[in-house]
Amino acid sequence: MNQYGPLPDPHEPLGREEAARAFADILDAKASEDEIAIFLVALSERGETSLEIAEAAKGLRQRLIPIEAPAGAIDVCGTGGDGHHTLNVSTAVSLVVAACGVPVAKHGNRAASSKAGAADTLEELGLDMERAGRLAEASLRDIGIAFLFAANHHPAMKRITPIRKRIGRRTIFNLMGPLANPAHVGRQLIGIARPDYAEPYADALEQLGTEAALVVSGEEGLDEISCAGATRLVPVGRLRMEHRITPEMVGIPSHPISAIRGGEAAHNAAALRRLLQGEHGPYRDAVLINAAAALQVAGHSPSWEAGIEEAGEVLDNGLANTLLDCWIAYS
Repeated sequence: MNQYGPLPDPHEPLGREEAARAFADILDAKASEDEIAIFLVALSERGETSLEIAEAAKGLRQRLIPIEAPAGAIDVCGTGGDGHHTLNVSTAVSLVVAACGVPVAKHGNRAASSKAGAADTLEELGLDMERAGRLAEASLRDIGIAFLFAANHHPAMKRITPIRKRIGRRTIFNLMGPLANPAHVGRQLIGIARPDYAEPYADALEQLGTEAALVVSGEEGLDEISCAGATRLVPVGRLRMEHRITPEMVGIPSHPISAIRGGEAAHNAAALRRLLQGEHGPYRDAVLINAAAALQVAGHSPSWEAGIEEAGEVLDNGLANTLLDCWIAYS
């Protein structure tokens, strides 16, 4: 036993068995809060390996409360923490993609570093989060979309959350949300705010047996495909795509990130509703390019251009807006 008690020394990369045991002990409260904090900070300072990320995700997956999902369901989710405080792009993309006929099991939470997370904005729009959580499996089956509120599905994280707040910096658990979807989706569009982590993160997804995924990171540190510049793309599994894209390459205008700056939940909700009602502008362009990526990951669209066209159609004909209304009424 070393200075970290039951946890292994995190200053050197952990082997698979070491990592699996360490995260099992953390999630099962077999280590003290001080030991966990020291371990997580040291791991972050050294830089988490893809194996460690995968084993942490496996531990969380083994302890979550699952739901059944239709075949072909997808998640569109970012790791957050990019500091740009943009409007809720992945939430809007989820509605657009679901309106295109692809089931979306949207895994999310309330705001951590931003002013309004997916749950905050959807609640402001009228979605009853408690009821939507209880009916998630049914709404995913019946109308093709569900919000999987992380707090409802990850009881093991209840003890970890105050430790993370006490640490006050990013740890491996900031990467876990997209890797532990309660619907066990096999296809994902994942945004990560750290371009240097895109490759290890994609490798972790490979180790987890992901069917098809695309890890994206705007080169300015954005956890989605950027309309402000280039974005790094790392395809996973059976997906075959280019590894770098700019909006101009697919016919989308370029905009500064400030053009989609978000605010409090009421501000973001109003912007999302205007988007779904057909408003054009930078927010729409950001949603179109990200939706086109998600539709390709889902195997629904063969190209960026086809995905952008279909996403634009469901916005213009009101299908995405109607889906939101149906979801609110259902829940």
